[in-house]
Amino acid sequence: MTTPTVDWPRDPDHDCPRCPRLVGYRHEQRALEPAWHNAPVPTFGDPAARVLIVGLAPGRMGANRTGRPFTGDYAGTLLYAALTAHGFANGRFDARPDDGLVLVDAAVTNAVRCVPPQNKPTTAEIRACAPFLTATLAAYPRVSTILALGRIAHDAILRTLGARLSAHPFGHGAIHATASGLNVADSYHPSRYNVNTGVLTDAMFHDVVAGVRALLDRSAS
Repeated sequence: MTTPTVDWPRDPDHDCPRCPRLVGYRHEQRALEPAWHNAPVPTFGDPAARVLIVGLAPGRMGANRTGRPFTGDYAGTLLYAALTAHGFANGRFDARPDDGLVLVDAAVTNAVRCVPPQNKPTTAEIRACAPFLTATLAAYPRVSTILALGRIAHDAILRTLGARLSAHPFGHGAIHATASGLNVADSYHPSRYNVNTGVLTDAMFHDVVAGVRALLDRSAS
């Protein structure tokens, strides 16, 4: 397994200036909701994690509000329920950063750390935030599997690993063995929209997380 070595912080600072559009939106949100987090959202999880879960970006009413990935909106309810069911989390998820939830052997982050307007980061913003994903992988040297929530996260991960996208097409339930030695598992994003439209069901998502658990168990045996 190849672990990247970088001279870069794992998480952006509170006033990261790298994306002008996101900086402007951040300031708008701070004026509208001064009690919210309204800043880049740091990675959350077990320092000894073997699984890194990567979403797209914080939701305005979710992680941008609470300051913890996938906390405060529908996607987090599905994500953390599945992680708990398959042994990757302990405690009660109550959609608050102080709810006492603890991740076990897993960490959660986003390809883009700041909330984008309409939940849609640009290609340039994804690229500008890429060094933080590289630094996150370097900070979690035991990671052997990355779970990509959605195609954009999948693509960002493969670019970070230096893998060809054409050789590893996104597909729900797919597991890609990359030349870096890391496995990349794919799932549709657990958003309310995907669930309401039938693109993703609870069972489908649990199957993916169960597959990640089985992969870890096989590698440890």
